[in-house]
Amino acid sequence: MVLGAGESGIGAAILAKKKGLEVFVSDSGTITKENKKVLSNNEIKWEEAGHTLEKVLLADEVIKSPGISDSVEIIQQLKKEGIPMISEVEFAFRYTKAKVVAITGSNGKTTTTLLLGHILKKAGLDVLIAGNIGVGFAKEIAKRDYDYIVLELSSFQLDGIKEFKPNVAIILNITPDHLERYNNDFSKYVASKLRITMNQKKQDVLIFNADDNQIKNLKTKAKSIPFTLENQIDGDGTFYKNNKININLNNNKMTIQELALQGRHNIYNSMAAAMASRILDVKDGIIKQSMLDFQNIEHRLEYVLTVHGIDFINDSKATNVNATWYALESMTKSVIWIVGGVDKGNDYDEIQEIVKQKVKAIICLGDSNKKIQKYFKKIVSNIETVSSMEEAVRISYQLGDKGDVVLLSPTCASFDMFDNFEHRGQTFKNQVRKL
Repeated sequence: MVLGAGESGIGAAILAKKKGLEVFVSDSGTITKENKKVLSNNEIKWEEAGHTLEKVLLADEVIKSPGISDSVEIIQQLKKEGIPMISEVEFAFRYTKAKVVAITGSNGKTTTTLLLGHILKKAGLDVLIAGNIGVGFAKEIAKRDYDYIVLELSSFQLDGIKEFKPNVAIILNITPDHLERYNNDFSKYVASKLRITMNQKKQDVLIFNADDNQIKNLKTKAKSIPFTLENQIDGDGTFYKNNKININLNNNKMTIQELALQGRHNIYNSMAAAMASRILDVKDGIIKQSMLDFQNIEHRLEYVLTVHGIDFINDSKATNVNATWYALESMTKSVIWIVGGVDKGNDYDEIQEIVKQKVKAIICLGDSNKKIQKYFKKIVSNIETVSSMEEAVRISYQLGDKGDVVLLSPTCASFDMFDNFEHRGQTFKNQVRKL
């Protein structure tokens, strides 16, 4: 039984069918025409607009979409009946012989996943980049296996693993996010992230951020290799000193001086990706070249345009407070900040000081206006409320002076006004181009 007919659910159903399993797909909403066609072409039965409890409870095993909360009634029923539930990641992992690198963190995981994938492809390796990004893991494994798989994993995907065991796991950082799914209990969210290493053995590797208090004392059976901006490391690990990334693995040292990605957060991402590449025996020259020519992802600190001396930056992917902290930290100009959307239990204390230092005006867009206004009114004198992205861009432009930067970094989810963060970022870019 596959619950949810999104990217991961459809992929899991196709893989299950290919492996000779009896499959049924059930979605509480509507299934897209395209996905119905895919299911029909693969002779997979489905239902939409609700789950038929009798059918669901017949399952030997349920593959649950990461978007479905454990608090939903059908999930509670499945737990009561003792029917095993797993994620698409757990299911697809059964059918690969690849070396797997799994990456998680509250921020930076997409950039790190794509950077590592870029390095491995440049080294001529047979690589799949999947998970919480781009293509579905199960869908691709249904077509063929790979030699190397780089997976971006969210806490929701990790909640549904049982035996999943990456050869190399990377934990970038853990800061409050998605707390509405964890009863506003940060410790539960942390525990979900740390599941990435729970099945690792001593022959596996965990690369972790030694500057993060939630991670640095983590217990694991894997070989632990730290990366840090705050200390120097004598043994195996990666640290940053004199504007250089210093990597040491098995007494083989290398340094990387030039990076395509700027900002403190991207030094962390680059250190993690470089160490993983070395563990996978990529040559130093390829790692260095890849660090220089990598193109960052859309909607993450993406430069859009300069209009009459005002820079416009699209950071729509910043859906939590910590992501916006990194964005503001990397700004060297006075900021007009566009913020707002669906609040996920945000605590703005973390960015109070940096907002005070860098932000000259705030544009509130979306559901969480009142909370944002109330919190920042004593810190920033100029706070505007708008009802559309067109208005947000127009007013930010009017408020800006030559040498300022307009930063869309929402700290919130996008579902109040947009389909997703990509739609929000694209709308922002379209409106900037109309100025």
